[in-house]
Amino acid sequence: MDINATIIGQFITFSILVWFTMKFVWPLIIKTMHDREKKIADGLEAAERSKHELEMAEHKANVIIREAKQQATHIIEQANLHSAQLIEEAKIQAKQENQRIIDMAQGEIDREVIRAKEGLKSQLATLAIAGAEKIIQRHLDPSAQHDLLTQLIAEI
Repeated sequence: MDINATIIGQFITFSILVWFTMKFVWPLIIKTMHDREKKIADGLEAAERSKHELEMAEHKANVIIREAKQQATHIIEQANLHSAQLIEEAKIQAKQENQRIIDMAQGEIDREVIRAKEGLKSQLATLAIAGAEKIIQRHLDPSAQHDLLTQLIAEI
């Protein structure tokens, strides 16, 4: 193979191209690659952080849901106890009201019985007086009749 001026010219041109590429183009390519590598690493790190934060948020949400369920259960239990207490109080009040009404009715019945007895006594006394008057008119004088009627009313 002959070494001639064309090969030397090509070698010089190739050397200048390599030098120019290493001096001006290569640093830009390396810088771009490093920037891209850094962005990819930052993206992967952010994705890992996001994954970890998502797991933490899910755990926190589960804890909050569990607490909310416990609070709801507690509130339901309290409401059931309160309703049972209200029902029991209503039963007691109804029994008291029922007893009060029965007592009032019994009192009214007692008063009516007393009135009826007094009315019957009065009617009986009137009848007795009428009967005694007829009998006494034939046998006694008016002053003895009055004493006898007073005594009869007192006995009744």
